[in-house]
Amino acid sequence: MRRSLGEPISVVYYFDARTKTIKPYQLTWNNQDYRLGAIDFHHKTNVGGTLLHHFSLCDEDESVYFKLQLNTDNLHWELEEVMSASERSLLYGGQGY
Repeated sequence: MRRSLGEPISVVYYFDARTKTIKPYQLTWNNQDYRLGAIDFHHKTNVGGTLLHHFSLCDEDESVYFKLQLNTDNLHWELEEVMSASERSLLYGGQGY
C-alpha cells in the first residue's frame, strides 16, 4: 500500500483567470527550491467535505517527479510523493521502494 509523505511544503503558484486554472510554479522542500515544469496530471478529491487538488509534475530539469496536494479549506500544500529520475524509486514516508 502506498503511503503519503504528507510533508508540508512551500509552493509558489499562479492563477490564470482566462482558463480558471492554477499552476504550481516553484516548490521548496528540505530547504531546496525546485522550479516546476508542465503538469502531467491533475485531479480533485473530496475528503470529509474538503476539496483537495492533486498535481503530478516534474521539476524543470525533469530530474525529480513530485505529487503535490492543495487543501482548499486552508490553502496548505503537502508533498504526497517524490521520485528521483536517477533512482527510479518512489519515496513514501521517507523510505525508498
